[in-house]
Amino acid sequence: MKKRIVVLTMAVLFGLSAVACGSEGGSSSGGTDTSAESSSSGSSDSGTVANKDKPLVWFNRQPSNSSTGELDMAALSFNDDTYYVGFDANQGAELQGTMVKDYIEANIDTIDRNGDGVIGYVLAIGDIGHNDSIARTRGVRKALGTGVEKDGSIDSEPIGTNTDGSASAVQDGSIEVNGKTYTVRELASQEMKNSAGATWDAATAGNAIGTWSSSFGDQIDVVVSNNDGMGMSMFNAWSKDNEVPTFGYDANNDAVAAIAEGYGGTISQHADVQAYLTLRVLRNALDGVDVDTGIGTADEAGNVLSDDVYVYNEEERSYYALNVAVIAENYQDFTDSTKVYEPVSNELDESSHPTKKVWLDIYNASDNFLSSTYQPLLQNYDDLMNLDIDYIGGDGQTESNITNRLGNPGQYDAFAINMVKTDNAASYTALLSQ
Repeated sequence: MKKRIVVLTMAVLFGLSAVACGSEGGSSSGGTDTSAESSSSGSSDSGTVANKDKPLVWFNRQPSNSSTGELDMAALSFNDDTYYVGFDANQGAELQGTMVKDYIEANIDTIDRNGDGVIGYVLAIGDIGHNDSIARTRGVRKALGTGVEKDGSIDSEPIGTNTDGSASAVQDGSIEVNGKTYTVRELASQEMKNSAGATWDAATAGNAIGTWSSSFGDQIDVVVSNNDGMGMSMFNAWSKDNEVPTFGYDANNDAVAAIAEGYGGTISQHADVQAYLTLRVLRNALDGVDVDTGIGTADEAGNVLSDDVYVYNEEERSYYALNVAVIAENYQDFTDSTKVYEPVSNELDESSHPTKKVWLDIYNASDNFLSSTYQPLLQNYDDLMNLDIDYIGGDGQTESNITNRLGNPGQYDAFAINMVKTDNAASYTALLSQ
Protein backbone atom coordinates (compact mmCIF):
# COMPACT_ATOMS: atom_id res chain seq x y z
CA MET A 1 0.00 0.00 0.00
CA LYS A 2 1.32 3.43 -0.85
CA LYS A 3 1.52 5.87 2.07
CA ARG A 4 2.29 9.56 1.98
CA ILE A 5 3.73 11.40 4.97
CA VAL A 6 3.30 15.12 4.45
CA VAL A 7 4.76 17.57 6.96
CA LEU A 8 5.77 21.19 7.05
CA THR A 9 9.32 22.36 6.47
CA MET A 10 8.95 25.75 8.11
CA ALA A 11 12.29 27.21 7.08
CA VAL A 12 11.39 26.68 3.42
CA LEU A 13 7.71 27.53 3.36
CA PHE A 14 7.23 30.22 5.95
CA GLY A 15 10.65 31.44 7.05
CA LEU A 16 10.01 30.23 10.57
CA SER A 17 11.72 27.68 12.77
CA ALA A 18 9.90 24.58 13.90
CA VAL A 19 9.17 24.81 17.60
CA ALA A 20 9.40 21.92 20.01
CA CYS A 21 6.23 21.54 22.01
CA GLY A 22 4.69 18.87 24.22
CA SER A 23 1.27 17.49 23.81
CA GLU A 24 -1.35 16.32 24.36
CA GLY A 25 -0.45 15.76 25.25
CA GLY A 26 2.50 13.75 24.30
CA SER A 27 3.85 14.55 14.53
CA SER A 28 6.27 13.54 12.04
CA SER A 29 9.56 14.52 10.53
CA GLY A 30 10.78 16.40 7.45
CA GLY A 31 8.99 16.88 4.13
CA THR A 32 7.00 19.41 2.17
CA ASP A 33 3.34 19.49 1.26
CA THR A 34 2.57 20.07 -2.41
CA SER A 35 -0.75 20.05 -4.21
CA ALA A 36 0.59 17.54 -6.71
CA GLU A 37 1.61 15.12 -3.97
CA SER A 38 -1.71 15.51 -2.20
CA SER A 39 -3.69 14.66 -5.31
CA SER A 40 -1.56 11.82 -6.61
CA SER A 41 -2.00 8.07 -6.10
CA GLY A 42 -4.69 6.27 -4.19
CA SER A 43 -8.16 5.90 -5.61
CA SER A 44 -11.27 7.16 -3.85
CA ASP A 45 -15.01 6.98 -4.45
CA SER A 46 -15.55 9.84 -2.00
CA GLY A 47 -17.08 12.00 -4.72
CA THR A 48 -20.41 10.27 -4.13
CA VAL A 49 -20.52 11.50 -0.53
CA ALA A 50 -20.68 15.15 0.51
CA ASN A 51 -17.70 16.25 2.61
CA LYS A 52 -20.00 17.23 5.45
CA ASP A 53 -21.26 13.63 5.64
CA LYS A 54 -17.89 11.87 5.64
CA PRO A 55 -16.58 10.17 8.79
CA LEU A 56 -14.67 12.52 11.10
CA VAL A 57 -12.64 11.76 14.21
CA TRP A 58 -11.24 14.42 16.48
CA PHE A 59 -8.31 13.01 18.44
CA ASN A 60 -5.92 14.03 21.21
CA ARG A 61 -7.49 17.49 21.57
CA GLN A 62 -11.17 17.39 22.38
CA PRO A 63 -13.31 20.18 20.90
CA SER A 64 -14.06 22.36 23.92
CA ASN A 65 -13.96 25.84 25.42
CA SER A 66 -10.38 26.40 26.58
CA SER A 67 -11.53 28.67 29.42
CA THR A 68 -14.38 26.64 30.89
CA GLY A 69 -13.69 23.14 29.56
CA GLU A 70 -17.25 22.90 28.22
CA LEU A 71 -17.40 20.44 25.34
CA ASP A 72 -18.16 21.72 21.85
CA MET A 73 -21.06 19.42 21.09
CA ALA A 74 -21.66 21.03 17.70
CA ALA A 75 -18.24 19.76 16.63
CA LEU A 76 -18.62 16.40 18.37
CA SER A 77 -21.93 15.80 16.58
CA PHE A 78 -20.94 17.37 13.25
CA ASN A 79 -22.47 14.38 11.50
CA ASP A 80 -23.64 10.87 12.39
CA ASP A 81 -20.11 9.51 11.96
CA THR A 82 -18.25 12.04 14.12
CA TYR A 83 -16.46 10.98 17.32
CA TYR A 84 -13.63 11.97 19.61
CA VAL A 85 -10.80 9.66 20.65
CA GLY A 86 -8.52 10.48 23.56
CA PHE A 87 -7.98 9.23 27.05
CA ASP A 88 -9.65 9.67 30.43
CA ALA A 89 -7.92 12.89 31.46
CA ASN A 90 -9.34 13.02 34.98
CA GLN A 91 -8.55 9.39 35.74
CA GLY A 92 -5.02 9.84 34.42
CA ALA A 93 -4.52 13.09 36.30
CA GLU A 94 -5.56 11.55 39.59
CA LEU A 95 -3.32 8.58 38.85
CA GLN A 96 -0.33 10.87 38.31
CA GLY A 97 -0.98 12.71 41.57
CA THR A 98 -1.33 9.42 43.44
CA MET A 99 1.89 8.14 41.87
CA VAL A 100 3.80 11.17 43.17
CA LYS A 101 2.26 10.92 46.63
CA ASP A 102 3.00 7.19 46.88
CA TYR A 103 6.61 7.81 45.91
CA ILE A 104 7.04 10.49 48.55
CA GLU A 105 5.59 8.25 51.26
CA ALA A 106 7.72 5.27 50.23
CA ASN A 107 10.91 7.36 50.22
CA ILE A 108 10.16 9.71 53.09
CA ASP A 109 13.44 8.95 54.89
CA THR A 110 15.55 10.30 52.05
CA ILE A 111 13.36 12.62 49.98
CA ASP A 112 13.59 15.75 52.18
CA ARG A 113 16.92 16.89 50.79
CA ASN A 114 17.63 19.77 53.18
CA GLY A 115 15.87 18.27 56.19
CA ASP A 116 13.55 21.22 56.74
CA GLY A 117 10.41 19.10 57.09
CA VAL A 118 8.97 20.60 53.89
CA ILE A 119 8.59 18.42 50.80
CA GLY A 120 8.94 21.02 48.06
CA TYR A 121 7.97 20.39 44.46
CA VAL A 122 8.02 22.39 41.25
CA LEU A 123 5.43 21.95 38.50
CA ALA A 124 5.78 22.39 34.73
CA ILE A 125 2.39 23.30 33.25
CA GLY A 126 1.85 22.62 29.55
CA ASP A 127 -0.96 24.86 28.27
CA ILE A 128 -3.17 26.71 30.74
CA GLY A 129 -6.07 26.52 28.26
CA HIS A 130 -5.81 22.78 27.53
CA ASN A 131 -8.18 20.39 29.31
CA ASP A 132 -5.47 17.77 29.82
CA SER A 133 -3.04 20.25 31.33
CA ILE A 134 -5.74 21.65 33.61
CA ALA A 135 -6.70 18.14 34.77
CA ARG A 136 -3.10 17.10 35.47
CA THR A 137 -2.34 20.22 37.46
CA ARG A 138 -5.49 19.67 39.49
CA GLY A 139 -4.70 15.97 39.95
CA VAL A 140 -1.28 16.65 41.44
CA ARG A 141 -2.56 19.40 43.72
CA LYS A 142 -5.48 17.27 44.88
CA ALA A 143 -3.31 14.27 45.74
CA LEU A 144 -0.71 16.36 47.57
CA GLY A 145 -3.26 18.51 49.40
CA THR A 146 -1.98 21.73 47.84
CA GLY A 147 -5.11 22.51 45.81
CA VAL A 148 -7.37 25.48 46.51
CA GLU A 149 -10.96 25.46 45.30
CA LYS A 150 -11.98 28.09 42.77
CA ASP A 151 -15.41 28.20 41.12
CA GLY A 152 -16.18 24.67 42.23
CA SER A 153 -12.91 23.08 41.05
CA ILE A 154 -9.28 23.05 42.12
CA ASP A 155 -7.46 26.12 40.84
CA SER A 156 -5.12 25.15 37.99
CA GLU A 157 -3.40 28.50 37.47
CA PRO A 158 0.41 28.72 37.61
CA ILE A 159 1.69 30.48 40.73
CA GLY A 160 5.11 31.76 39.73
CA THR A 161 7.32 31.40 42.82
CA ASN A 162 5.96 30.36 46.21
CA THR A 163 8.89 29.46 48.43
CA ASP A 164 7.29 31.17 51.42
CA GLY A 165 3.91 29.46 50.98
CA SER A 166 1.99 32.70 50.50
CA ALA A 167 0.50 32.10 47.02
CA SER A 168 -3.28 32.26 46.90
CA ALA A 169 -3.81 29.71 44.10
CA VAL A 170 -2.30 26.91 46.22
CA GLN A 171 -1.95 26.05 49.87
CA ASP A 172 0.48 24.00 51.92
CA GLY A 173 -0.52 20.36 52.14
CA SER A 174 0.66 17.72 54.56
CA ILE A 175 1.67 14.07 54.56
CA GLU A 176 1.92 11.94 57.69
CA VAL A 177 4.28 8.97 57.59
CA ASN A 178 5.42 6.86 60.52
CA GLY A 179 3.84 9.26 62.99
CA LYS A 180 5.59 12.34 61.60
CA THR A 181 3.86 15.09 59.66
CA TYR A 182 5.59 16.78 56.71
CA THR A 183 4.50 19.94 54.94
CA VAL A 184 4.07 19.67 51.17
CA ARG A 185 4.58 22.91 49.23
CA GLU A 186 4.38 23.86 45.57
CA LEU A 187 7.50 25.99 45.37
CA ALA A 188 6.96 27.17 41.81
CA SER A 189 4.94 26.54 38.68
CA GLN A 190 4.60 28.16 35.28
CA GLU A 191 3.14 27.60 31.84
CA MET A 192 5.92 26.37 29.55
CA LYS A 193 5.28 28.68 26.63
CA ASN A 194 8.07 29.94 24.41
CA SER A 195 8.49 33.34 22.78
CA ALA A 196 6.93 32.13 19.52
CA GLY A 197 3.75 31.14 21.38
CA ALA A 198 4.16 27.35 21.41
CA THR A 199 3.07 25.66 24.64
CA TRP A 200 4.16 22.39 26.27
CA ASP A 201 7.64 23.61 25.32
CA ALA A 202 10.45 21.34 26.49
CA ALA A 203 13.23 23.92 26.06
CA THR A 204 11.31 26.42 28.18
CA ALA A 205 10.95 23.79 30.91
CA GLY A 206 14.68 23.12 30.81
CA ASN A 207 15.35 26.81 31.24
CA ALA A 208 12.81 27.05 34.07
CA ILE A 209 14.43 24.30 36.14
CA GLY A 210 17.75 26.08 35.68
CA THR A 211 16.28 29.26 37.13
CA TRP A 212 14.46 27.49 39.95
CA SER A 213 17.46 25.39 40.95
CA SER A 214 19.70 28.46 41.02
CA SER A 215 17.25 30.29 43.26
CA PHE A 216 16.13 27.58 45.67
CA GLY A 217 17.66 24.30 44.53
CA ASP A 218 18.08 22.61 47.91
CA GLN A 219 14.39 23.11 48.63
CA ILE A 220 13.31 21.16 45.53
CA ASP A 221 12.62 17.55 46.51
CA VAL A 222 10.34 16.53 43.62
CA VAL A 223 9.87 17.70 40.02
CA VAL A 224 6.47 17.20 38.38
CA SER A 225 5.52 17.86 34.77
CA ASN A 226 2.29 17.80 32.78
CA ASN A 227 4.08 15.66 30.18
CA ASP A 228 7.28 13.71 29.56
CA GLY A 229 8.67 16.11 26.98
CA MET A 230 9.02 18.85 29.58
CA GLY A 231 9.77 16.35 32.34
CA MET A 232 12.72 14.84 30.48
CA SER A 233 14.06 18.29 29.64
CA MET A 234 14.15 19.15 33.36
CA PHE A 235 15.49 15.71 34.25
CA ASN A 236 18.38 15.97 31.81
CA ALA A 237 19.11 19.61 32.64
CA TRP A 238 19.21 19.25 36.43
CA SER A 239 17.30 16.65 38.40
CA LYS A 240 19.13 13.56 37.13
CA ASP A 241 22.50 14.83 38.32
CA ASN A 242 20.99 15.98 41.60
CA GLU A 243 19.05 12.74 42.13
CA VAL A 244 15.69 14.50 42.37
CA PRO A 245 12.76 12.27 41.29
CA THR A 246 10.93 13.65 38.26
CA PHE A 247 7.44 12.64 37.16
CA GLY A 248 5.89 13.10 33.75
CA TYR A 249 3.03 11.88 31.62
CA ASP A 250 2.78 10.00 28.26
CA ALA A 251 5.19 7.07 28.77
CA ASN A 252 7.42 8.21 25.93
CA ASN A 253 10.21 5.74 25.20
CA ASP A 254 12.97 8.00 26.53
CA ALA A 255 11.09 8.70 29.77
CA VAL A 256 10.35 5.02 30.37
CA ALA A 257 14.01 4.16 29.80
CA ALA A 258 15.04 6.97 32.17
CA ILE A 259 13.21 5.32 35.08
CA ALA A 260 16.26 3.07 35.37
CA GLU A 261 18.32 6.25 35.87
CA GLY A 262 16.12 7.88 38.50
CA TYR A 263 13.15 9.30 36.60
CA GLY A 264 10.38 8.83 39.13
CA GLY A 265 7.60 7.65 36.86
CA THR A 266 5.17 8.49 34.10
CA ILE A 267 1.62 7.70 32.99
CA SER A 268 0.82 5.58 29.96
CA GLN A 269 -2.33 6.89 28.35
CA HIS A 270 -2.55 3.66 26.33
CA ALA A 271 -1.52 5.37 23.10
CA ASP A 272 -1.67 1.97 21.42
CA VAL A 273 -5.38 1.76 22.22
CA GLN A 274 -6.00 5.41 21.30
CA ALA A 275 -4.32 5.10 17.91
CA TYR A 276 -6.33 1.96 17.18
CA LEU A 277 -9.59 3.64 18.14
CA THR A 278 -8.77 6.72 16.07
CA LEU A 279 -8.61 4.65 12.90
CA ARG A 280 -11.09 1.95 13.85
CA VAL A 281 -14.07 4.26 14.23
CA LEU A 282 -13.27 5.66 10.78
CA ARG A 283 -12.93 2.16 9.32
CA ASN A 284 -16.28 1.11 10.79
CA ALA A 285 -18.04 4.19 9.44
CA LEU A 286 -16.50 3.66 6.00
CA ASP A 287 -17.64 0.04 6.05
CA GLY A 288 -21.13 0.98 7.18
CA VAL A 289 -21.01 -1.34 10.20
CA ASP A 290 -21.80 -0.77 13.86
CA VAL A 291 -19.27 1.56 15.46
CA ASP A 292 -18.59 -1.03 18.19
CA THR A 293 -17.21 -3.55 15.68
CA GLY A 294 -13.65 -4.53 16.57
CA ILE A 295 -13.91 -2.42 19.71
CA GLY A 296 -16.31 -3.88 22.25
CA THR A 297 -17.53 -6.54 19.81
CA ALA A 298 -15.05 -8.85 18.08
CA ASP A 299 -14.72 -8.45 14.31
CA GLU A 300 -14.25 -11.32 11.86
CA ALA A 301 -10.46 -11.13 12.35
CA GLY A 302 -10.78 -11.44 16.12
CA ASN A 303 -9.91 -7.86 17.04
CA VAL A 304 -11.58 -6.71 20.27
CA LEU A 305 -10.80 -4.50 23.28
CA SER A 306 -11.54 -5.43 26.88
CA ASP A 307 -13.45 -2.93 29.00
CA ASP A 308 -10.49 -2.34 31.30
CA VAL A 309 -8.55 -0.41 28.63
CA TYR A 310 -11.20 2.01 27.36
CA VAL A 311 -14.60 3.55 28.03
CA TYR A 312 -17.17 5.05 25.67
CA ASN A 313 -19.28 8.02 26.68
CA GLU A 314 -22.27 8.02 24.36
CA GLU A 315 -23.49 11.47 25.43
CA GLU A 316 -20.09 12.99 24.61
CA ARG A 317 -19.60 10.79 21.52
CA SER A 318 -16.15 10.12 22.91
CA TYR A 319 -13.88 7.10 23.35
CA TYR A 320 -11.42 7.34 26.22
CA ALA A 321 -8.45 5.05 26.77
CA LEU A 322 -7.68 4.32 30.42
CA ASN A 323 -4.31 5.18 31.97
CA VAL A 324 -1.64 3.08 33.69
CA ALA A 325 1.10 4.26 36.05
CA VAL A 326 4.59 3.35 34.84
CA ILE A 327 7.10 3.14 37.69
CA ALA A 328 10.26 1.25 38.65
CA GLU A 329 8.33 -1.95 39.35
CA ASN A 330 6.74 -2.28 35.88
CA TYR A 331 8.54 0.05 33.46
CA GLN A 332 10.13 -2.79 31.49
CA ASP A 333 6.65 -3.70 30.23
CA PHE A 334 6.43 -0.28 28.51
CA THR A 335 9.80 0.06 26.79
CA ASP A 336 8.35 0.03 23.25
CA SER A 337 5.59 2.61 23.04
CA THR A 338 5.07 2.10 19.30
CA LYS A 339 4.09 -1.58 19.45
CA VAL A 340 0.51 -2.26 18.39
CA TYR A 341 -1.81 -3.59 21.07
CA GLU A 342 -1.86 -7.37 20.72
CA PRO A 343 -5.65 -7.93 21.08
CA VAL A 344 -6.27 -5.68 18.05
CA SER A 345 -3.27 -6.55 15.88
CA ASN A 346 -5.03 -8.72 13.26
CA GLU A 347 -5.16 -7.45 9.68
CA LEU A 348 -8.52 -6.91 8.01
CA ASP A 349 -9.31 -8.65 4.74
CA GLU A 350 -9.04 -6.07 1.96
CA SER A 351 -11.78 -7.76 -0.07
CA SER A 352 -14.26 -6.97 2.73
CA HIS A 353 -12.58 -3.73 3.79
CA PRO A 354 -11.39 -2.01 0.60
CA THR A 355 -8.71 0.67 0.77
CA LYS A 356 -9.98 4.12 1.67
CA LYS A 357 -8.22 7.46 1.66
CA VAL A 358 -7.89 9.49 4.88
CA TRP A 359 -6.61 12.99 5.68
CA LEU A 360 -5.01 13.13 9.14
CA ASP A 361 -3.10 15.95 10.78
CA ILE A 362 -0.77 16.22 13.76
CA TYR A 363 -1.02 19.69 15.31
CA ASN A 364 2.76 20.00 15.78
CA ALA A 365 5.33 18.04 13.79
CA SER A 366 7.84 18.59 16.61
CA ASP A 367 5.67 17.31 19.43
CA ASN A 368 7.52 14.55 21.28
CA PHE A 369 4.58 12.31 22.18
CA LEU A 370 2.70 12.64 18.92
CA SER A 371 5.78 12.26 16.71
CA SER A 372 7.64 9.51 18.58
CA THR A 373 4.67 7.48 19.80
CA TYR A 374 1.26 8.30 18.35
CA GLN A 375 2.04 8.68 14.65
CA PRO A 376 4.23 5.55 14.47
CA LEU A 377 1.34 3.64 16.03
CA LEU A 378 -1.09 5.08 13.49
CA GLN A 379 1.26 4.04 10.71
CA ASN A 380 1.38 0.52 12.11
CA TYR A 381 -2.41 0.31 12.27
CA ASP A 382 -3.24 1.95 8.93
CA ASP A 383 -1.89 -1.01 6.96
CA LEU A 384 -3.80 -3.45 9.15
CA MET A 385 -7.02 -1.56 8.41
CA ASN A 386 -6.38 -0.87 4.70
CA LEU A 387 -6.34 2.90 5.13
CA ASP A 388 -4.28 5.07 2.80
CA ILE A 389 -3.45 8.09 4.98
CA ASP A 390 -1.95 11.48 4.20
CA TYR A 391 -0.16 12.57 7.41
CA ILE A 392 -0.02 16.36 7.72
CA GLY A 393 2.31 17.98 10.30
CA GLY A 394 1.58 21.46 11.66
CA ASP A 395 3.74 24.05 13.38
CA GLY A 396 2.05 23.89 16.80
CA GLN A 397 1.10 27.55 16.70
CA THR A 398 -1.43 28.45 14.02
CA GLU A 399 -4.55 26.62 12.87
CA SER A 400 -4.25 28.04 9.34
CA ASN A 401 -0.91 26.28 8.94
CA ILE A 402 -2.96 23.05 8.89
CA THR A 403 -6.29 24.13 7.43
CA ASN A 404 -4.56 25.72 4.42
CA ARG A 405 -3.55 22.20 3.42
CA LEU A 406 -7.09 20.88 3.42
CA GLY A 407 -7.85 22.62 0.17
CA ASN A 408 -9.42 19.66 -1.60
CA PRO A 409 -11.36 17.55 0.94
CA GLY A 410 -13.30 15.93 -1.87
CA GLN A 411 -10.42 13.56 -2.62
CA TYR A 412 -10.67 11.96 0.83
CA ASP A 413 -13.09 9.42 2.27
CA ALA A 414 -12.62 10.41 5.92
CA PHE A 415 -10.80 12.84 8.21
CA ALA A 416 -8.90 12.64 11.52
CA ILE A 417 -8.19 16.02 13.08
CA ASN A 418 -5.80 17.09 15.84
CA MET A 419 -6.33 20.81 16.48
CA VAL A 420 -3.81 23.38 17.69
CA LYS A 421 -6.38 24.86 20.06
CA THR A 422 -9.43 23.06 21.38
CA ASP A 423 -11.63 26.08 20.57
CA ASN A 424 -10.99 25.92 16.85
CA ALA A 425 -13.08 23.01 15.59
CA ALA A 426 -15.17 25.36 13.45
CA SER A 427 -12.07 26.18 11.39
CA TYR A 428 -12.19 22.62 10.10
CA THR A 429 -15.91 21.94 9.94
CA ALA A 430 -16.38 25.13 7.92
CA LEU A 431 -14.09 23.68 5.24
CA LEU A 432 -16.01 20.42 5.21
CA SER A 433 -19.35 22.22 4.98
CA GLN A 434 -18.54 24.16 1.82
